[in-house]
Amino acid sequence: VKESLTKLDQGMQAIEKERKGEQESLKMQLKMMTEAEKELRSETSTLVKALRMPIVRGRWGEMQLRRVVELAGMVNHCDFYEQETGESGSVRPDVIVKLPGEKQVIVDAKTPCEAYLEAIQAESEDLKQEKFKHHARQVRQHVMALGKKSYWQSFQPTPEFVVLFIPSDNFFSSALEFDPSLIEVGVEQGVIIATPTTLIGLLRAIAYGWKQDSLSKHAEEVSKLGHELYKRITDMGEHWAKVGRTLASSVDAYNKAVGSLETRVLVSARKFKEMGAAARSIECASLEGIDRVPRELQADDMKIPLDKVDAPL
Repeated sequence: VKESLTKLDQGMQAIEKERKGEQESLKMQLKMMTEAEKELRSETSTLVKALRMPIVRGRWGEMQLRRVVELAGMVNHCDFYEQETGESGSVRPDVIVKLPGEKQVIVDAKTPCEAYLEAIQAESEDLKQEKFKHHARQVRQHVMALGKKSYWQSFQPTPEFVVLFIPSDNFFSSALEFDPSLIEVGVEQGVIIATPTTLIGLLRAIAYGWKQDSLSKHAEEVSKLGHELYKRITDMGEHWAKVGRTLASSVDAYNKAVGSLETRVLVSARKFKEMGAAARSIECASLEGIDRVPRELQADDMKIPLDKVDAPL
């Protein structure tokens, strides 16, 4: 019994030691979480204070728009332009997204978050609801104001709509919750409301269109190159065919000359030898005709008519 109690006591001491170690570790983790929460609150408070300033809000919205464009794979000053001014010099969208076929889409960033930030910091539910309603009205005001600018009249050619970019999905979803008609109002005003999620999808579709346009142009260039290469090969075949026919004509002339030499010239020359008028050590060479002819090209698209044999190479 004493031995068993001793082992039990040792086991309890080990468990207690382990419990104290885990407790100290838990305290340390809780302390770290508390410090991280304080730091996060401080940073959030700083961000909220900064976003209450119109200039900071506008700049943050533009930065978010640039980030979205980069994530979508659109290249700066190639597929889109920033801070452009219209022909009248009075309107200036944030981004002009270039489309294949020399078309373009206007994107303007707006950051209606003042009432939204007040809503999430509201201490009462009634105040929160009122601030969210105010936020929805602010979004509607941006839609109406952007529709009146009629960007499509200053930037041609472009579709008769402009994309209103709101840099946070929460900004738009909360406004839509308190004003479900925002999308319909936007369509009526020629304004398409987009958040980072939806704009990335739109821009990636445009980027895909650019890739297809590039592939189409490359395919057209390859087709032209193929036609040109085929024409050059055909011309080369015609030249070789002319060379072969010229060789055949030369061989025919050579055979005729050999025949004339054998039947008209060498016969008389051999009589000189028979009469002893020529040196006996000198023999008239025996010439043979050439019975081989140049091989003709058999490809139909490289054959040339017979009447072109004498044409200059």
